[in-house]
Amino acid sequence: MEGLDPHRLPRHVAIIMDGNGRWAKRRLLNRVAGHEAGAESVRAVIETARKIGIPHLTLYAFSKENWQRPPKEIQALWQLFRRFLRSERPRMMENEIRVRHLGDPDGIPEDVYAEFQALMHDTAHFDKLTVHLALNYGGRHELARAARLFAEDVRRGARRPEEMTPELLGSYLFTADIPDPDLVIRTSGEYRVSNFLLWQIAYAELYITDTLWPDFREQEFVKALRDYQKRERRFGKTSEQVAQEAFAPLV
Repeated sequence: MEGLDPHRLPRHVAIIMDGNGRWAKRRLLNRVAGHEAGAESVRAVIETARKIGIPHLTLYAFSKENWQRPPKEIQALWQLFRRFLRSERPRMMENEIRVRHLGDPDGIPEDVYAEFQALMHDTAHFDKLTVHLALNYGGRHELARAARLFAEDVRRGARRPEEMTPELLGSYLFTADIPDPDLVIRTSGEYRVSNFLLWQIAYAELYITDTLWPDFREQEFVKALRDYQKRERRFGKTSEQVAQEAFAPLV
């Protein structure tokens, strides 16, 4: 892709897909029409990530807080999601894209989750790109779940309280076996993380764009990646240390 350094691509990009409702309102359409247009952006971003060679892509599709929306909108979202899973299956299989779930399966309509499970099963052996769909997900819920799982291990004697470290806590998260996001993109110009991957984005680069999600396609995605490649990632070190490490001879 023109203008991108293939050696400095993020391993993991996470996206807060925001702005479907405002996109629809500006066009005097109902909110469901905005979500349908947003599904096209999901397809475009997945295709772009696969083409560029990004290993992991996480999309914030439905949060724990989204249950507070009007019931009709929630029902429409689930049915749209089920249709999307069906329509995208051939493309996922052809492009060897693995699909995984981040979140709580409890509460997801049975027919939707059955479709989701089937796609996850059929794509589990692929490794070109893994798309993690954060569905019925909340960062605080995930951390509480991790604490509960650790407490259960302590109670049955498999762990001791003093063993807890940040690395061990990470092993109890939904993302235990994948790298933390290098880049978090939020569309629609909102400056908040909305309970998304609270533990995992501690050192992620943040990219905020005013573009509403239905208008976020390949060109906008590449723009975000170019911006990411201009950043200096220090992880608590100084710029001088980072420069020295970059040019250190290999032993």
